[in-house]
Amino acid sequence: MYNPDVPETIHAFSDDALGHEDATGLAQRLRRRQVSNAEVTEAAIRRARKVEPELNSVVTEHYDQAMDAARRLDREPPGGNPGFFRGVPTFIKDNLNVAGLPTRHGSAAIPSGRAMHTSPFAQQMLVQGYVCLGKSSMPEFGFNATTEPAHALPTRNPWNLSYSTGASSGGSAALVAAGVVPVAHANDGGGSIRIPAACCGLVGLKPTRGRLVDNDAVHSLPINIISDGIVSRSVRDTANFLAEAELWFQSPKLPPVGRVEGPSGRQLRIGLVLDSINGHRTDDVTRKAVEDTARHLERLGHQVVPVAVPVSESFPDDFALYWALLAFGVKANGHKLLNPEFDKHRVDGLTNGLAKMFKSNFWRLPGALWRLRRSTRDYARAMTGYDAVLTPVLGHTTPPLGHLSPDVPFETLFERLTRYVNFTPLANATGAPAISLPAALTDDNLPVSVQLMGKHGGESTLLDLAYALEAEQPWPGLWQQGRQAQAEAAASVGR
Repeated sequence: MYNPDVPETIHAFSDDALGHEDATGLAQRLRRRQVSNAEVTEAAIRRARKVEPELNSVVTEHYDQAMDAARRLDREPPGGNPGFFRGVPTFIKDNLNVAGLPTRHGSAAIPSGRAMHTSPFAQQMLVQGYVCLGKSSMPEFGFNATTEPAHALPTRNPWNLSYSTGASSGGSAALVAAGVVPVAHANDGGGSIRIPAACCGLVGLKPTRGRLVDNDAVHSLPINIISDGIVSRSVRDTANFLAEAELWFQSPKLPPVGRVEGPSGRQLRIGLVLDSINGHRTDDVTRKAVEDTARHLERLGHQVVPVAVPVSESFPDDFALYWALLAFGVKANGHKLLNPEFDKHRVDGLTNGLAKMFKSNFWRLPGALWRLRRSTRDYARAMTGYDAVLTPVLGHTTPPLGHLSPDVPFETLFERLTRYVNFTPLANATGAPAISLPAALTDDNLPVSVQLMGKHGGESTLLDLAYALEAEQPWPGLWQQGRQAQAEAAASVGR
C-alpha cells in the first residue's frame, strides 16, 4: 500500500491483452481479431483493480456491464459495429450523464441516483465504439485545479503518488497515465482537460467552442466556457478522436478538421508567451520547458516571436468573478440545475468561498461579462499574423497533495490557484482551441508540459505542431520509464 513518507511511481502496464498500445493501435488489433474485446476489457478491469487502491481515480465501477458489452461485440460479425475505436475501454468523467450510472459532479451535496439518459457528448464519444468501464473522479463541480474532493480520498498522480493529478479531469488523467485505459473523457471550463494532461504527461486538446456537441451544463451559462474531449497518450489518438467525432456531428460554423495524420511540414509563425498577465512570473523549470520547446520549433523551421498576452489587463479578475458566479449559481440553484435532492449545506470550502466572493462583488458582473464576451474578438484580432501561440500550461510545476485542498482557508487557496492556473482560462473565455503537450520531467519525476493555442477553428494546425513535437522530442510513458529502470539495474548487476 501507499506510504506517504516514500513517494513512488505506480502503473498497470503489462504484456496482457492491452499491452502498451495507444487507443488507435489497440483498435487496429481488435479489428484484425488479434485479440478479443472480452480479453481487452478484462485486462483493463484487472489493471484498474491493481492501481485503484493507490490512485483513487474511479468513483463508479461499471465492470460487469462492460464485460457484457465486450462479449456482445465479440459475437457480432465483422463490420457489425463500425466505430473506429470499437472495443477500446474508457472512463467517463463524473459530470457527464451515462444512462444507468450516477452523476455526482465530485460532490457530497448530490446523492448517488442513476441518470435516466446519456448526455449528447457522451453519445458523440461512445458511438465511436468505446466500452465504458465507469466514472472517473473529479473535484467538486470542477471548480478546483486538483482532484482532492473534501468528502473522499485524493486522486494521486501515478508519476509520483505524493502529488496532484491536476483537475478537474484528474481521475481520467490518472487512469490513462497509469495504463488502465488508453484514453478517457475529459472536459474543460478553465483548463480541466489541459491541466490534468500537463500534470500526468498526456495530450490534452480543448477544441474550439462549438466544435463538438454542447455539454449539458452549457444551457445554463451566460458565456459558454466548456468544451469536452479526451486525454490520451498519443497525438494520433486525439486526432482520430476528433475526426471520428466530426462524423457524428460537424459544426456548421467551423471549417472541418478532418483526419490529421502527421506534421504537414508547413512553416508557421508562432507567438511566445512566458509570463501571465496577472503579474506572477512562471517558475524556472516550467519556463525552461517552454523555451526549449520554442527552440525545437525553430529547428523545425518555424518562426517563434515573443508576443504580448492577447487580452485586456482586467481579464484575470473578470474570469475569477465569472468562476465565482458559477459557484454561487450552483449553490443557490443546485436542486434545479443538478439534482432535486441537492444539499447546499454539504458543498466544500472552495465552493462556499467562491459563492461568498461573488456576493461581495456581484455589482461588477455586467462589465465583466461584457469584457469576457469581447475577448473572443480581441483574441481573434491579436492572432492576425500568427498561426499559434506557445505558452506554459501552468504557472509552476505540479504541487504536492494538500497545497490546493478545498480544506485550505479560502483566501490562501484562492491566491494559490491564481498563481497556478493563469494561462489556460483565456482559451475558455475566447473559445479558442488549445492543446497541452508533455515537454520535460522534474527532479521529482513529474511531467512538465507546454500549451499551444490556435486560431478559432485551428485544431488542425495545433495537431500538426503536436505531431512534429512528438516526433522531435518523444515524451516518456510510465511503462517506458519502468523498462529503463530495469535495464539500468540489470546493467549494474552485470558490472
